Amino acid sequence: MKKFFLTTFLALFYFFSYSQNETYADKLGFPKGAKVIIMHVDDVGMSYDSNIGAIKAVEEGVATSMSVMMPCAWVPGFVHYLKNHPNIDAGLHLTLTSEWKDYRWGPLSGKPSVPNLVDSEGAMWQSVQETAKHASADEIEKEIRSQLDRARTMGFEPTHMDSHMGTLFAREDYLERYFKVGMEQKIPVMFPGGHNSMIMKEKVAGLTIEKAQAIGKMLWSAGLPVLDDLHNISYGWTMDEVMKPNNKDLQKYKTQKYIESFKDLRAGVTMVIMHCTSPTEVFEHISDSGNTRKGDLLAMIDPVLKKYIQDNKIILTTWRELKQRRDKVK
Repeated sequence: MKKFFLTTFLALFYFFSYSQNETYADKLGFPKGAKVIIMHVDDVGMSYDSNIGAIKAVEEGVATSMSVMMPCAWVPGFVHYLKNHPNIDAGLHLTLTSEWKDYRWGPLSGKPSVPNLVDSEGAMWQSVQETAKHASADEIEKEIRSQLDRARTMGFEPTHMDSHMGTLFAREDYLERYFKVGMEQKIPVMFPGGHNSMIMKEKVAGLTIEKAQAIGKMLWSAGLPVLDDLHNISYGWTMDEVMKPNNKDLQKYKTQKYIESFKDLRAGVTMVIMHCTSPTEVFEHISDSGNTRKGDLLAMIDPVLKKYIQDNKIILTTWRELKQRRDKVK
């Protein structure tokens, strides 16, 4: 009898321990304890250079996913490519700021519909702080829906939605509208609702781990896949101390940075954010971020990074696959 109770106790202990430590990767049917990564390219459609970089990162490298800035000028160029490559994992990079000095865009909703989302140049505000100060949650939702509408009008059904410059994380009511549209439309939304080991170091949106996990459970209950963590640090890897680093040095630097950071990732589904760009002579007139963006592209196509991922049994995935797996979970 004592042996029976001991066995039952141990079984219950392991069951509850497993339940508490279960990741969303586990829930989605990936191998227990696996590091599962979405290698995600932001800012597609922003420029010709952004399109070429994102496409090359996926076709020739280890990038698996990307998202599109619907108010920007080079969206048609990418969507035309997408129609010929329908299996590309492409979502909406919901854009509520216009950050550059000489190259700017306005809201798709139009100024009369969202007057507080527009600055004195007729474009969206340049910073997250300015948007959060002026724009109402109603205006944010209108613009989210307008960007989704343009995508669908063009025949582009997004695999997911995320947030350019993290603007949707700046206010709780913005987040609520983001979740509202995603759950209503059954479109996965980028949100780390698991252990959040890496992203919580960044103190994103002032979210506590408890609140983030509660939101994760809500999104999961609504039938959407949920991230365990978010890797959002690569934009700061710049080599700015070197005026014009050569491609070999830039690639080595960025690849090593990714490898070092991947060692710190815990098991679960992590979205790794990057900005792969193939800068032409025009890009320097848009942004001074050419080095870090070019470095992201060079890292993605580096055989050294691919070998590290394979040797360490890291599983690469897409938002499309996550949604397909979530649909199969009761």
